[in-house]
Amino acid sequence: MPVPVLWLFTDQARLGDPCAAAARLPRRLCGVVLRDDAMAGRMALARTLAAICRARGNALVVAGDARLARAVGAGVHLRDGRKLRGMAGLRGLVTSSAHGVAALRRAGAAGARVAFLSPAFATASHPGAAGLGAARWGAMARRAPRGLVVAALGGVSGVTVRRLPHLRCAAAIGALAG
Repeated sequence: MPVPVLWLFTDQARLGDPCAAAARLPRRLCGVVLRDDAMAGRMALARTLAAICRARGNALVVAGDARLARAVGAGVHLRDGRKLRGMAGLRGLVTSSAHGVAALRRAGAAGARVAFLSPAFATASHPGAAGLGAARWGAMARRAPRGLVVAALGGVSGVTVRRLPHLRCAAAIGALAG
């Protein structure tokens, strides 16, 4: 599967219905990262999202849980480039969060194809936290290991995404919620 260019991150607080949002994503261009580890009914949500993503030709990755990813036929999302137990033999895309160059390198070494470098800009997900900004984000992204696609996350909108250099894909929560 080619690396999706647009990613939706689930967020219980900011994205009311991730299934409706996933169903609105363009076909064959997108991916969904299922977060919300402590959510009641996460298995049911994963199954529903997996069905939606399969029907639309989009990718699904499950954050932090290789067993759940395997159960629904999804890829896995690593936290800060750290491998998970039970990843051996998993099918699907491997993605990772990254908050610096060291995490980008760990993600590459762990087999991730995509790392979400964040926060690119100030974001409602982390009120008061400063974003990296376009120049610093670009400098970090250029230091990623060869073959690792670096995606922007955090404060990404139709306006801010244009400021990022060498961007191949981006991710959002609030911008895709509507």
